[in-house]
Amino acid sequence: MRNPFVLWLMLGLVVLAEWYGYQAVRTVVQHASPGVRRWASIGYWVLTGVVWWLAIWAGSTRQTGNTVLKSYLMSLPLLLLAAKMVMLIPLLLEDLVRLGRWALSSATRPAGVAGEAIPRSEFLAKLALGLGAIPFVGLLWGMAKGATDYQVRRVSLKFPNLPPAFDGFKVIQISDLHTGSFNSTEPLQRAVALINQQAADLVLMTGDLVNNRATEVEPHIPALQGIKSDLPIFSSLGNHDYGDYVQWGSLEEKRANLERLMQNHAKIGWTLLNDTAHTIERGGDKIAIVGVQNWSSHANFPKHGNLPKAHAASGDAPFKILLSHDPSHWEAQVLNYPDIDLTLSGHTHGMQFGLNLPFLKWSPVQYAYKQWAGLYEQGRQKLYVNVGLGFLGYPGRVGFLPEITVFELRRA
Repeated sequence: MRNPFVLWLMLGLVVLAEWYGYQAVRTVVQHASPGVRRWASIGYWVLTGVVWWLAIWAGSTRQTGNTVLKSYLMSLPLLLLAAKMVMLIPLLLEDLVRLGRWALSSATRPAGVAGEAIPRSEFLAKLALGLGAIPFVGLLWGMAKGATDYQVRRVSLKFPNLPPAFDGFKVIQISDLHTGSFNSTEPLQRAVALINQQAADLVLMTGDLVNNRATEVEPHIPALQGIKSDLPIFSSLGNHDYGDYVQWGSLEEKRANLERLMQNHAKIGWTLLNDTAHTIERGGDKIAIVGVQNWSSHANFPKHGNLPKAHAASGDAPFKILLSHDPSHWEAQVLNYPDIDLTLSGHTHGMQFGLNLPFLKWSPVQYAYKQWAGLYEQGRQKLYVNVGLGFLGYPGRVGFLPEITVFELRRA
């Protein structure tokens, strides 16, 4: 956390949420026996302490042992805090009202007369607990079901310069597999079966095959080899593929990890486009698939990609599709190349949480990324941000479910 103010604000909100969660429990059991009230208070703080201890332990040792289990342990405070943040709203409003009533009573009470304490509403405490259950259950569902509830999203795109032979050409995009987050091979086997059902002409993958280490994908190579395509399957690198979030014993070890990762792309049968391009011909027409290494306009993400080099490799193809993992690359550089017609990105995951309705899309990630999910257009150039097939951090998804995007390219 680079901004100390934000850090202290978040810490303050955590403390406030924990305190109001305790107040809600205490109010609900206020008419119970003294023993029940005492054990309810002890139980609340013991549970809270254990959850935070497990999360801190899992976070500090997340690179060793069962990393998937530790991702679940690190998510436990998220579930409880989400519930308590919702509970905080009615209880805080009630306290403001109680404070106002107390102040008014103090102003009108004769001097020397003690005022009565204004009790907390048991109804509001129960209401707060009920409201808090909504995000808690929602996030639990996201872990149990949402993380692998694969969705096929169909998008029709029209371009005036699409070569006639490619009218109706079907392209699949997958992104952000984060194979290190899976504890079995079954989910990706289901995803591959769903991909193959679409019978696309071309399959593209836009980065973050792993979380940190090249070995994470190796149990899943047989499943990913099952993706069927008459044309080569093209892929690109994302920020997590470089191993930047692991403490390596040496620079050579880190480089060897990246080399092994690139070899794993080849073992799967994917053609990795690192700042280069490939031309596809069909019926005498051609299009270019351009791929760059990760490039982000955000300071805390790497700028490995070389778009001028990749663009030069695409030659005079009249239609160009760019694979660039980070969507911030689009406004920062890609729009300077007007002959790049379609850019495919991932990276944001839709933050794996939000509202994804036909009339309303919201996720906290939109405050960090201007283009963060779905289709964006400027002039004749288009960007599509896929919210990812895998998950990272929070081992679930709510709202923004794992996505397989099927594009149908049409000649306008």
